[in-house]
Amino acid sequence: MITSAPPVPADLRARRESADASATAWALAARAGDADAVDHFVRALHRDVLRYVSHLCADPQAVDDLAQETFLRALGSLHRFEGRSSARVWLLSIARRAVIDGFRHTAARPRRYDGPDWQAAVERAQPRGVPGFDDGIVLLDLLEALSAERREAFVLTQMLGLSYEEAAVVSGCPVGTVRSRVARARAALVRLVV
Repeated sequence: MITSAPPVPADLRARRESADASATAWALAARAGDADAVDHFVRALHRDVLRYVSHLCADPQAVDDLAQETFLRALGSLHRFEGRSSARVWLLSIARRAVIDGFRHTAARPRRYDGPDWQAAVERAQPRGVPGFDDGIVLLDLLEALSAERREAFVLTQMLGLSYEEAAVVSGCPVGTVRSRVARARAALVRLVV
């Protein structure tokens, strides 16, 4: 059974559309050479890129590097951005390709750590006692149980707030496929929680 996303409140949707329009305007101004617009563009979309990349990437240590790579690619190809889609959708598409290229790079040159007991060192480095930390771990575990395609569709639409149409552009698949993946992701998450 395919269900649609819960309705987004009008004021939230209006704020998101306004933020998308501003980011797109900043991208177009940056394309024209406005240095301040570049700063506004990066600041407006940095958090979304970090969240999206962190959900796609299996290596939490690589998230910042991949986000930086995303912005480097975007700024390098800003002269080709014409504003046919929102700057956020355009940037998340670039982020997706950066993560895929990161996977390819890692697969071609795997890194090994020969230090003593690296797992214990990683566990000791994790923050503890931070409000919401345990909930975040549970959410990450639940999302990890989903297939990559369903997780991506769920994160794009339910966590980043993209419309199904925008998520389809980012994922490079039809809108109906995104709807199906989100519905199946929800059903799987409900089964896991119950």
